[in-house]
Amino acid sequence: MSHIIRSIDALENIYGHPQLASTAKVSDRITPKYRDLIEASSFCAVATVGPEGMDCSPRGDEGACLIVEDEKTLLLPDRRGNNRIDSLRNIVRDPRVALMMLIPGSGTTVRVNGTAELTTDPELLARFAKEGNAPRCVVRITINELYFQCARAVIRAGLWNMETHVDPKTLPTPGSILQEMSQREIDGKKYDREWPERAAKTMW
Repeated sequence: MSHIIRSIDALENIYGHPQLASTAKVSDRITPKYRDLIEASSFCAVATVGPEGMDCSPRGDEGACLIVEDEKTLLLPDRRGNNRIDSLRNIVRDPRVALMMLIPGSGTTVRVNGTAELTTDPELLARFAKEGNAPRCVVRITINELYFQCARAVIRAGLWNMETHVDPKTLPTPGSILQEMSQREIDGKKYDREWPERAAKTMW
């Protein structure tokens, strides 16, 4: 256990200090160039924290996943999901959030640290309605820090490289996992068979 890092000093002795390029990029508001990146991102991961611990949840949408309301504010319509509402429960009790946005085809990611609140403002819900279905709430995010992350992780992962993509047929299906975890109370093959049609009907 002598190799466990237990202090900031020990950590900094290994990594040193960030270069100017790692700190100059940080903004406390949305600049025009950061707005371009945000509006090109159709997917983000939202990290929250609550009494039971931490949670990280995927969010995606057609076009921009997050809507720029003003230079300090992002809006995230809460589209249909599994109704676990883990992230939303956390935000109600602890407003701290972190986001990481991915831009399809680009190695650059965008990160946000800030605070969030949930709103059911009828005008906002109507504004984000799709195919006649409005989100049940909108997450309003106030930015404390905004910055881009370099492309190394995306390049290493080969995220947009079709040659490295995994064939879904080689992976366990959601239905097979559900059948196993529910001790066969859920029919996995039936779940997998019905899911595409169910998802298409409940996308928004």
